[in-house]
Amino acid sequence: MEINKTHNETIKADKAIEKAKKKVSNRFRLGYHIMAPANWINDPNGLIQYKGEYHVFYQHHPYDENWGPMHWGHVKSKDLVHWEHCPIALAPGDSFDKDGCFSGSAVDNNGELTLIYTGHNYIDKEKDLIFENQNMATSKDGIHFIKYEKNPIIVSPPEDSSMHFRDPKVWKHNDSWYMILGNSTKKNDGRALLYKSLDLKDWKYVGVIGSSNGELGYMWECPDFFELDGKYVLTFSPQGLERKKDLYANLFQTGYMLGNYDYKTNQFNHGSFTELDNGQDFYAAQTFLDDKGRRIVIGWMDMWKSDMPTKKDGWCGALTLPRELSLGNNNKILMNPVKELSLLRQSEHNECKNKSISQNYLLKVSNELLELKLIFDLNECTSDAIGLKILGAIQEEIVLTYNLESKILSLDCSKFGRAKDGVRKIKLDKNEKLSLHIFLDRSSIEVFVNEGEATMTSRIYSKETRAGIELFTNNGEVNIENFIYWTLKDIWK
Repeated sequence: MEINKTHNETIKADKAIEKAKKKVSNRFRLGYHIMAPANWINDPNGLIQYKGEYHVFYQHHPYDENWGPMHWGHVKSKDLVHWEHCPIALAPGDSFDKDGCFSGSAVDNNGELTLIYTGHNYIDKEKDLIFENQNMATSKDGIHFIKYEKNPIIVSPPEDSSMHFRDPKVWKHNDSWYMILGNSTKKNDGRALLYKSLDLKDWKYVGVIGSSNGELGYMWECPDFFELDGKYVLTFSPQGLERKKDLYANLFQTGYMLGNYDYKTNQFNHGSFTELDNGQDFYAAQTFLDDKGRRIVIGWMDMWKSDMPTKKDGWCGALTLPRELSLGNNNKILMNPVKELSLLRQSEHNECKNKSISQNYLLKVSNELLELKLIFDLNECTSDAIGLKILGAIQEEIVLTYNLESKILSLDCSKFGRAKDGVRKIKLDKNEKLSLHIFLDRSSIEVFVNEGEATMTSRIYSKETRAGIELFTNNGEVNIENFIYWTLKDIWK
């Protein structure tokens, strides 16, 4: 009976989306990022490679451009570039998830695609009193899902918990399944909990794998735990983390702690918390391992409490480009765009090579979908600051500036639809070169610095078409070792 109800609710949601997408304005619609056909999305969920295809699910409200009762939207791809919308996978309304199918993950259980997610339930909506549990749904074809008849698979959190208990990430180690969950204590300390199972149905609580201890916020959302180049990584999105100058500048962050882990003792000895991305719009990141052995991450390319102009256009929310993680010097995680993104490239333009500039260098290109690769040689640079501008209409510009003395890179989108809180900064390591790999879409910019040493992701909203790209120096000259760009195709047309 509940299975039929679930099926009817997903069909109803799909019909609502078909109707809503006819009213969507394309003003800011992205050309090569994952979006819903219409209405609201947030966290990426259930990232997995299954039967030769990449699947990405996402938190979705199919009835409104604002956040609401969460469903699971769904796209799939053979190459991480060309995405196809699938029917909505999960809809809330059963006794265990009556107010939302919140975030979770996906695993391949002997050929059966299995989703593990949080059931969100209101006790008193006006007072925001809730209870949350963990549930499961399965699919034989990777498209249509049936909720487990004995849900929930985890009824409630440990006794010392608050009501926050969500976002399961599940993986297999040896012969056992493991689940990490975001949680907070009754003292409002964020933490991550670990569970263990032999069959994905019966779960045993193992213990706390990481905790705020009063320093890292009151709730850890969307935790993930994985091995990377011989180290273990715990990623999560802490709520309630206070800003420290240029660090933790967003209302909410996503970052990681890296160290060594012992499955037998559940001891995770780790370093300090480091942000994964230093732009305005990166949250709730989730990773997966593909058949090439790559650890790939995707985040929500928006931020709670930020201005979201696309709501007026009948849609809201997008996901970042897929990024490959690796371990760099000093145990720092590097993020770089997956190589498959070269499939987006159309025309190639070798703009300049080994060219010294002492005044602004203007490139008149109006394309909105671009990939740029730029290398500044810092060895004999006499300028105080160098960088580039993305030019829009009159007085519209995005400014990316590197200060050679402070070694601080800043991304200023305040004159490109981000008048409020439009600047982000990150201090870089000392390097002989500054390399910038930039992806521009109609309403987003993703900057990859020095082969992944830093990334900055932000949504942007211009009033007019692009006017060009300008390289600049301040009180000196710099050598451009290489500058190349590509126009990119629109996968959604």
